[in-house]
Amino acid sequence: MAAFGLGKKFSLICAVAAALCCVQNTGGAETPEDVDLALVIATDVSYSIDENEAHFQRHGAVAAFRNPDVIKAIESGPRGRIAVAYIDFATIGANKVIAGWHVIRDESTAEQFAAMLEAAPRTLGVNTSISSGIELAMHLLETSGIRAEKRMIDISGDGPNNEGHLVDRVRDEAVAKGIVINGLPIMTPADQFDIYYLPDIDKYYAGCVIGGQGSFIQVAHGFEDLERALRRKLILEISDATPSRPLLRKVAAVVPPPHPAYDKGCDIGERMRFGQLRSPEREADLEFMPIE
Repeated sequence: MAAFGLGKKFSLICAVAAALCCVQNTGGAETPEDVDLALVIATDVSYSIDENEAHFQRHGAVAAFRNPDVIKAIESGPRGRIAVAYIDFATIGANKVIAGWHVIRDESTAEQFAAMLEAAPRTLGVNTSISSGIELAMHLLETSGIRAEKRMIDISGDGPNNEGHLVDRVRDEAVAKGIVINGLPIMTPADQFDIYYLPDIDKYYAGCVIGGQGSFIQVAHGFEDLERALRRKLILEISDATPSRPLLRKVAAVVPPPHPAYDKGCDIGERMRFGQLRSPEREADLEFMPIE
């Protein structure tokens, strides 16, 4: 167990270091570390995501940052810029920083970020550790050196957490640090034969994943809907970080705190994986320990 923990921590440190090395300075009179929003986009790349679905996920993000409405939202903020990083999450120790911190202020810098995402190869994963994705995103936010009006994590996926720390406890740790977590649950009947299929994944995300003031979910109805859903979600998030100039009325599913309890339990993914209700032995495995 000690060796596994050391390896996991080393992988996390390497991922954070890679992101820090990728911070982009786009020039200008103001310091690029002072932004309206620092956002980490975290995308599920577990075994349930096939090649076609992975394409829709990555293409959705690429298209969003090339969209004129998203660029307009960024430029309309008080500082006129945001900082974005993009990670893939799946199995603990295999999470990957696809694009490190990049400051976007206009069409040119947005295109640079989109091109980075487009050029990056697909990441292959096995299990779904939403909690480790949040943990990596938290570290990126806390070690970036970027001063942001708002710090946010954007989680998308089609299944529940089934590995690592309990997702609701990690969510609560992030919220306690002033970080907002929003969710983009992907609902598709194509997943119904997967052992981790939840027909109410939107309710799972609302009750177990998202958190913080103004947090919300934006549902994608199938992978083909990801481009629209992510574009709208980004505009809402950027607009939320600049309350003096809201760009559109939020009609996504805003979930005011305290969040509604998910009736199947936030450890539903772990119970699906092990085929049983939680036992005292499994409880020890799931014990929450904040990263040092």
